[in-house]
Amino acid sequence: MEWIFNQLRERPELAIFLTIFLGFWLGKLRIGKFTLGTVTSVLLVGVLVGQLNIAVPGPIKSVFFLLFLFAVGYKVGPQFFRGLKKDGLPQVGFAVLMCVSVLLVTWLLALMMGYNAGEAAGLLAGSQTISAVIGVAEDTMANMGLDEAQRQSYVNIIPVSYAVTYIFGTAGSAWVLSSIGPKMLGGLEKVKAACKELEAKMGSSLADEPGFMPAARPVTFRAYRVENEWFKNGKRVIDLEVYFRQHDKRLFVERLRKSGVVVEVSMNIQIEPGDEVVLSGRREYIIGEESWIGPEVQDAQLLDFPAEKLPVTITRKTVAVIRREKFMHGVSIRSIKRAGISIPVLAQTVVDAGDVIEVVGTRQEVEAAAKRLGYIDRPTNQTDMIFVGLGILVGGLFGALSVHIGGIPISLSTSGGALIAGLFFGWLRSKHPTFGRIPEPSQWVLNNVGLNMFIAVVGISAGPSFVQGFHDVGISLFLVGAAATTLPLIIGLLLARYVFKFHPALALGVCAGARTTTAALGAVQDAVESETPALGYTVTYAVGNTLLIIWGVVIVLLI
Repeated sequence: MEWIFNQLRERPELAIFLTIFLGFWLGKLRIGKFTLGTVTSVLLVGVLVGQLNIAVPGPIKSVFFLLFLFAVGYKVGPQFFRGLKKDGLPQVGFAVLMCVSVLLVTWLLALMMGYNAGEAAGLLAGSQTISAVIGVAEDTMANMGLDEAQRQSYVNIIPVSYAVTYIFGTAGSAWVLSSIGPKMLGGLEKVKAACKELEAKMGSSLADEPGFMPAARPVTFRAYRVENEWFKNGKRVIDLEVYFRQHDKRLFVERLRKSGVVVEVSMNIQIEPGDEVVLSGRREYIIGEESWIGPEVQDAQLLDFPAEKLPVTITRKTVAVIRREKFMHGVSIRSIKRAGISIPVLAQTVVDAGDVIEVVGTRQEVEAAAKRLGYIDRPTNQTDMIFVGLGILVGGLFGALSVHIGGIPISLSTSGGALIAGLFFGWLRSKHPTFGRIPEPSQWVLNNVGLNMFIAVVGISAGPSFVQGFHDVGISLFLVGAAATTLPLIIGLLLARYVFKFHPALALGVCAGARTTTAALGAVQDAVESETPALGYTVTYAVGNTLLIIWGVVIVLLI
C-alpha cells in the first residue's frame, strides 16, 4: 500500500482518476430514493484521497473547468437569447428576480452568521446546487490581491461548505417544489387538473391535428389483412387515410401487398379484401385496428423495409403547423428536445429555432421532410474542436479584462468569460447549424467529466484541511443551507402565482428552471402526472445557469 501511495503522490494524475472512479461508483449507489449524486461523491472521495497530501498542478483544474463552463453556455445559449424575445420576456424577468432573491437571501444569511467569503461562496454553491460557483469564486479571490494564506484558507473552506449544504440543496429543492409547491398554487388536485386542461388546450384542436403524439409514445408499423366489408368495392389509399383523420387518428398506409406481390403505394391505388396493408402511427391507434380492417399478420417480408428516425434542428413553428405540411405525410414527430430537455409534443407546442425534433417514418419520406423542416442533425461522433478551442480562447481573453473599483480589480475572470462565450457560440450554432457541432455524447463528456475532474482536484487539494474545516462550520451551516435553499423557492412560487400569474404547471417549471435543478423538475412532473412543467423550464434554466454562476463573483465581492 505504501508503494501505491507513493505512486499517487509522484503521479497526481493517477490520484485524479482514482477519485473519478470511486466518486462515480459511489454516486450511483442508492439507499431507497436517496443518493449522494456524482459531484458530491467525487468531492468527498477527493477529500479522502487528499489525506495523502497529494500536490496537483494548477492548470489541470482550470482546463477542465473552462471546458465545463463552455459546454454549459453552449447548451443553454439558444434558450438564453430566445428568452430575450417578446414572448419569452416574462419568464426571463421571473428568472432574474428569483436569482436576485437567491443572491440576497444567501448574502443576508452569510452576514447574519458572520461567514467569510469562502464560507459564503460554498453556501451559495451547495444550497443552490450550482457547483460552478466553486471555481468562479476561487478565480475571483485570486484576482483580489488577498494575502496568500488568507486566500488559501478561503479557498479550502469553499468545498467544505458546499458539501455540507449540497445534499439538502438537491433533495430539499425537489421536496419543496413537488410537495409544498402544489399546495401554494391551490392544492395538488387543482394543479393536476390545470395541467390536464393545459394539455387539452395545447393538443385538442382537431382541425389542426387529429391525435397528437406525446413524446413518450413510440411510432410503430403493423400489418393487417383486409377483410372488412367497407373495402368491398375497393377503396383508395387516400380514402382510408381520410377516414382515419375523420376519426381523429393520424395513421398512414406505408406498404401494400396485392395478389401476393408487394406494390408501390400511391394515393390512388385501390385496397381490396384479401390485400395486406402496413400502417404507421401512434401505437395506441394502431393496436385494435384488426377489429375493423381485419386480423393482424406477422409477415417479415411485408414489414422488411427501411424506416428511419432522424433528428432535425428546426426553425420556429408550432407542432400543428408542422404536421399540416404536405411533406409530413407518413412522418410522425417522436420527440422534441430543447437545451437537452424533453418537452411534450402537443399540437400547440411552439418549436423554437435550435430545438431538435426527432421524426420517424420510411426513409424516403423522412429524408424529404427533414430537408424541408431544417438542418438534418445526423448522429455523429465528431466534435468541432476548432469551434470549441476558439470559443474558450476568445471567452477567456474577454473575461480576463478587468476594471478597478476602489483599487480592487473586478472582472468576469476567464471562467466567466468561457461561460459567456459558450452562450454566444451556442446561439450562433442554433442560427447556423452547419458548423460548430458538439454531439450530445460529447456535451455529456465536457459537462460531466469537465466538472468532476475539476471537483476531484478541488477535493484532493482541500483534503488536508477538510476535517478541521468541517469541525469549524458545524451543524449550523446545514440548517443555514436549508434556509438558503427553501426561502428563494418560496419567494419564486409567490412571484410566479401572484406577480407573473403563470399557469400552475408553468409556475412549477419556471421555479425549477431558475434554480437549475433538473431533479426537482422530474419530481414535479411525477407529482402532477404531466410533462407540461417542462414548458416553463428551459428559458429560466438558461437564465438561471448564467446568473447563478456569475453570482459566484458577486458573493465574494459583497462579503
